Amino acid sequence: MEIAPDLQFRHYTTGEIQIPVDAFVQLEGLSPDEVAVCCDRDAHVFNPAHTDPRVAEALRGTHWLDVRDMPGGGRPG
Repeated sequence: MEIAPDLQFRHYTTGEIQIPVDAFVQLEGLSPDEVAVCCDRDAHVFNPAHTDPRVAEALRGTHWLDVRDMPGGGRPG
């Protein structure tokens, strides 16, 4: 990925990434097995452009980092 070449972004469900409880409670009514999250699961960085907007908003209040908020906007240099 051009934005953050050192990260490995893949699509997961919220259940697969074990979304933090404080984010999960904001997603009432959404199945954890159906909602897509584009992220580097190990680095806890998500790409909101490829993530369900409700999940992206919920993750913003957690230890997960929006790739656009990384130093340099996720771009090298």
